[in-house]
Amino acid sequence: MTYMRNFLFFTLLLGGLFSFVIVNFITLDENSELFLDNSGPYIGAEFPKELGFTGKGIKIGVIDTGINLSHPDFFNQDETSRFLKGYDFVDNDTVPQDTNGHGTQVTGIIAADGQLKGIAPMAEIFSYRVSSDGESVPSNLIIKAINQAVEDRVDIINISLGVNMTHNKIDEAVNNAIKQGIVVVAAAGNSGPDKSTIGSPAKNPNAITVGATYNNRDSSMVSTLEVEDTQFQVLPMLGTDTISDPISAEIVFGKYSRENDFDGIDVRGKIVLAERGGEAPDEIVFFSDKEIFASNNGAKGLIVYNNQPGIFFGELIHEYVSEDYYPTIPTVSMTREEGLELKKILESETSGTLNVFNHPDFLATFSSRGPVSPFYLKPDLVAPGVFVNTTSLKNFYNITSGTSYAAPHVSGAIALLLEKNPNFTPHEIKSILVTTSDIITDEYKKEFEFDAGGAGRIDLKKAFNSELIFEPPKLIFNLSEHKTLEENEIKISSLYGNINIQKVEFSDIENVEFDYEIRDSALYITSKLIENELGDFETRAFITNNDIMYQIPIIVRVSEASIVISESENELSFQVKRPLDWDYAKITVTNSETFEERSISITPNKIESLKLYDPGTYWIEANVKSSEDTFDVYEFYEIKKDLSEEKPILENSELPERALIILGIIFSIVVLVGLKLRKNY
Repeated sequence: MTYMRNFLFFTLLLGGLFSFVIVNFITLDENSELFLDNSGPYIGAEFPKELGFTGKGIKIGVIDTGINLSHPDFFNQDETSRFLKGYDFVDNDTVPQDTNGHGTQVTGIIAADGQLKGIAPMAEIFSYRVSSDGESVPSNLIIKAINQAVEDRVDIINISLGVNMTHNKIDEAVNNAIKQGIVVVAAAGNSGPDKSTIGSPAKNPNAITVGATYNNRDSSMVSTLEVEDTQFQVLPMLGTDTISDPISAEIVFGKYSRENDFDGIDVRGKIVLAERGGEAPDEIVFFSDKEIFASNNGAKGLIVYNNQPGIFFGELIHEYVSEDYYPTIPTVSMTREEGLELKKILESETSGTLNVFNHPDFLATFSSRGPVSPFYLKPDLVAPGVFVNTTSLKNFYNITSGTSYAAPHVSGAIALLLEKNPNFTPHEIKSILVTTSDIITDEYKKEFEFDAGGAGRIDLKKAFNSELIFEPPKLIFNLSEHKTLEENEIKISSLYGNINIQKVEFSDIENVEFDYEIRDSALYITSKLIENELGDFETRAFITNNDIMYQIPIIVRVSEASIVISESENELSFQVKRPLDWDYAKITVTNSETFEERSISITPNKIESLKLYDPGTYWIEANVKSSEDTFDVYEFYEIKKDLSEEKPILENSELPERALIILGIIFSIVVLVGLKLRKNY
């Protein structure tokens, strides 16, 4: 809907929750202990700790604004600092002292061990300071920090910052770290709810990208409004409480919900719809006053729609309200567009159902979304990132929100998994976390799209009990009217030498059927197009092994166009099968490991081929043009033969194509200038 764009203004607030940093300092009694009291238990972190796992012996590199080296939760029992390792790339010294607070907050979630208990309280932290303010983050310092973490042989790198674009050099550094066996965890970013808002390093296919959900707190509220089978989006105002049962009642229009607006209107036992503000543009009517007058006249609920386009977040509790005021009826806000739609419905007697309830797994509006590529899915999963307790710069504690604080939940969880099994590879860790995550839904119990919520919310207890590793842990099928069948292979390895898959089930897609076969420690899934409905469709495979259920996110892409790929001795040729009237196609082939791209162009009368030398998976993108339209086709292709020794010298050059072109131009200019000078002498 168009109003979604207006959410950008409200990324700091939603459903009674603040979305970035909230400076609410918490003081604790000497004998009290704060174990990330809501978010830690909610992701299952208590389970491995009950078994004695604390992250001991695991090294985590935190690339951020540094760390508050004097915080009491970062000291050993002998009062020596636990976190003296790392480097300050801002001041070029060995003391990465935090002056902003962001890095201290991230580190506390991972490994605080004092009055507050992090997810992995005994993990060893290497702090790499790359920013002084948390906003200006030079990409070259991120790269230096990643490379230093590799040199320091850390096990995990947490990056709760990044750039709002693709940055090849950062991605290269991340890939190098992962090749060295280091797990890289990256925050998705706080640029939601718009799509395609994930940048590097979070968009790197090999990193574990983490979005943010609400938290297991009383303030994690959402609201719903259903009228005649229509679901409206409504936000609970700050000060509204949850209700024990949904309110089903007639909805009546109450103008601006002022005192005189209820003259001659019977709203007893009903839900009031009112417009924000008052009749005059400069008239101020507080939301608290609207709630008071609606409540005093016997209303059971209040809906306030905006007086300008878009959604808004309302506050019943504010500085001008009396100290003894307490809201007595649920009050929610909605967009002007939907408010006017509802007002029109009310011209005839209409009833609706209003509900306000806690929903910890609701996706935070600010959490950045994909897609980032047609060849893989981001984010990978989500974790609590709203109202999280953590350590602060001033040696106290504060509550903070953002994907920056969802990511360290995952880094701490990985530390516990690596303590249990130090031989896990980064890809195995990702597989375990993705396939054991819990599916998250919106306020109407509809699953969040993969581009928003990834596979789901991390569940560390299920991950700890996992017995199987699936590679890959996600699938994409590309179908068309010409290509109605496709088979994908998932390799399965057992942590205990026993694969005992009892059943494989799929969530329904009306236009696609699935079948499967298990052979030679692999699961082969076949998708069959039964109805040529175009678009991208989401489903999941649910795999039960020894009574443990795993899930595999699946995208089925049905395209109007199609191509056929033929191979002879690593040389690929392409045929466009649909549309029949195509006249031009650009084919781009990308090495999924190195991201190296090569392109060719073909027409019905001009067929080109492309020689590939390195083995591995390649991403094939075809932009097919006809006289009337342009179509995109995507395919995966596996090159098995290694011909890298036969690679031409030019292709082995590390200079990018643009640089070679520039050098060619410079060379030509030099030659021309030289010839000109010869004529003058």
